[in-house]
Amino acid sequence: MTREELTVWAKANGWQELAGVLCLTKPSAPREAIVRLVFKATVVALEVKKPAGKWEKFGSAAYADILMDEQDERPLGLGFEKIPSFSMLMRENKDRQVFGSFSR
Repeated sequence: MTREELTVWAKANGWQELAGVLCLTKPSAPREAIVRLVFKATVVALEVKKPAGKWEKFGSAAYADILMDEQDERPLGLGFEKIPSFSMLMRENKDRQVFGSFSR
């Protein structure tokens, strides 16, 4: 996958850009990022915020090594499977974007 393909996938699945980084936010605090994708020139890293506020890298991969899992509809190779309740967090962020747009 390319950086652009990952960006399109992320934005279509509830990720939002905060401070120039694609993030998922806390359901109770929609402006506080807790998961982020950090794009570099040749790799992308998946990072999760620890309770103490420090970011921990859960996985990283070269763009060429990331493949889309058609069954789960998420990229393979970044470590998403290591994050408990990742699918639920992504769905809550996506729902907040969709339903939030109706209240504007």
